[in-house]
Order: sequence, then structure tokens, then C-alpha cells
Amino acid sequence: MSILGMIIAILFFAAGVAGTVLPALPGAPLIFLGMVIYGLFTGFYNLSLWFFILQAAAVALVFFIDFAANAWGVHRYGGSRAAMWGGIAGLVFGILLLGPLGIILGPFLGAVAGELIDKKPLDRAVRVGFGTLLGLAGGTVLKLVVEAGMIIWFFTAVW
Repeated sequence: MSILGMIIAILFFAAGVAGTVLPALPGAPLIFLGMVIYGLFTGFYNLSLWFFILQAAAVALVFFIDFAANAWGVHRYGGSRAAMWGGIAGLVFGILLLGPLGIILGPFLGAVAGELIDKKPLDRAVRVGFGTLLGLAGGTVLKLVVEAGMIIWFFTAVW
């Protein structure tokens, strides 16, 4: 086992978990990259090709959860496709323009704006905005569960 490789991997894992909560960082890809870096330090000892294929599948699952949770929140509260895309755009621009506050305000305002652009009443638009936040929160919890599984499996494999 490489101590330096393990330290670097753990730093990437921590950044990845932080990235799940702070969308400015790519959470699951950072965790995956930490595993690859550790593998490079150890000659991929105890980390098989199947391990990395399934870890890559977990990364893909995290991306799917991101999209599906937002879509679920919008759909569950009666939102339109415009609200779904508005929530996604709001998340991106919210982070860029408002920093950490944009994590909450961005998707909400984006979904509301999408509904209003789609000529829906304000009360419905606000309800859909809250649905987007619920989807985002639920998706974050699911992503953290998948990422915890990735990290636990890594430690199980190397020890």
C-alpha cells in the first residue's frame, strides 16, 4: 500500500463528497479519479479492471440521478419541460452568480422562470420551483449514498 497514494486518494474522495453538495466540483468523477491515482501509485494492486468498470458505472449512475431527481421534482409538482430546463440552467448560473446561495436560489428561480416563460400562473410556477428544490435535495442524498458505496468498496478492495 502506498501511503502517499492513499493520502491523495482520500483528498480526492473528500473533494468529491464536497462536490456533491457544492455543484462547482464534479463529485463522483473526483472520487473515481482518486481511485485511479491510488492505482497508479500501487500498480493497480487489488484493483481489477472490473472494479474500475463498475466504479465508472456508479459515476454514470450519479449523473443519471442528478438529471432524474430534477425531472422528478418538476414532474411531481406539475411542471413543464421549460421548468425542468430552467431548474438545470438556474443551478449552473446560480452557482456562478450567487455562489453557495445559488445552490438553492438558482434551481428555484430557474424553474419558476421556466414556468412563467411557458405562460403558467405564478402560484403554479412557485409550487414547481419548490418541487425542483425537493428533487435536488433527494438527488443529493441518493448521490451521497452511491458515492459512499464507491468509497467503501474501494477501501474493502485495497485492505
